[in-house]
Amino acid sequence: MVKAMLATGRYNDQGILAHFTRPTRTINHREIAEVRTGARHRLARAATPQQLADFLLAWPDVDSETGLSNRGDELLVKAREAMIAAVHTFNAAGLTFRSEIFITTAMIAWTYLLHAWFKKEGVDYRHRVGNDVTRTPSGAEKYWELGRCLTHQPCPVPEGVRFNLEFLLEIRHEVEHRSTDRIDDALSAKLQACCINFNETIQRMFGAQYGLERRLPIALQFVTFDADQRQALKAGRALPANIETTMDAFHGRLTDAQQADPAFAYRVAFLPKLGGKASKADVAIEFVRPGTPEAEEISRVLLKEVDKPRYTATQIVQRMQAEGFTRFTIHAHTRLWQGLDAKAGDKGFGRAGDYPNTWVWFDTWLARVRAHCQENADRYEAAG
Repeated sequence: MVKAMLATGRYNDQGILAHFTRPTRTINHREIAEVRTGARHRLARAATPQQLADFLLAWPDVDSETGLSNRGDELLVKAREAMIAAVHTFNAAGLTFRSEIFITTAMIAWTYLLHAWFKKEGVDYRHRVGNDVTRTPSGAEKYWELGRCLTHQPCPVPEGVRFNLEFLLEIRHEVEHRSTDRIDDALSAKLQACCINFNETIQRMFGAQYGLERRLPIALQFVTFDADQRQALKAGRALPANIETTMDAFHGRLTDAQQADPAFAYRVAFLPKLGGKASKADVAIEFVRPGTPEAEEISRVLLKEVDKPRYTATQIVQRMQAEGFTRFTIHAHTRLWQGLDAKAGDKGFGRAGDYPNTWVWFDTWLARVRAHCQENADRYEAAG
């Protein structure tokens, strides 16, 4: 294309350079001069006048927000658009199979993202038999599916992220070509983790400017539920047997610490936000990192203004047994909190009691224990 532009006599090196430089690809004057003098690419044929006209007609073909080229950065563009489509679809009103649609589209997004990284790192991500590249019946090269990408070393995906994707892949295989009941509640923590993992990974791999937080708004809700209402709703909506079996088998392969990893399943507690100023109180939700001055101030205010329900270990166990997990014992509770280091000060699961050598637990810990029991129901529910 550079040779065709030089042949017209209408462009100097500076003008040609402007057509080929973008944030994801930089070219300097020396390279243009080497094409002009024949020092490099001597055997490359010049584009035809029609090809040059088509190129100029489509130029600049670069997204103004990210600087990505729809052609040169096709894999990265597809990865971002697929994940945006997955989230928009899930948040759309009136859909029945939103989780299934989200998982399918999100897995496509992750596949393109890892292909883009492999391409950047010079990794050949084509299927091969011996030295021959595997091809489709129409002759196109076959590229690695997501499961194969996750097993390649090196792969830039941490353990918790990989577990999350492998879990969703297993669920996708189960729901493929089958009708399912609503599974949104059972999968919501994993789907949220998938979104956050994708955003953090694309920024770490390629740059903060490619994050999706500016493209996707906060989802608005029409209703609120307290804990008892939420449990009643979930109890009345049983999972399909094949989905429940798949989830139990996958969770059984993970330790409690791996299951508690936010990269595997992301859970958030929402509290009404009170602000001293009207402008501050208008912000519906704000994410604050633990250990920051903002987090310490929030903890101080919540402890001061909210009288949290407190539970002893015995009360926690009694609650779980009353909910049907009759084989959940004090010993099981002790193993769980020790394995999660739940008494660490930054976890917010409880605090030292009012008497020496005592400890009380908050609702956040009760919810975590309930999730553990639900995920390991075969271990804690009464036989039969």
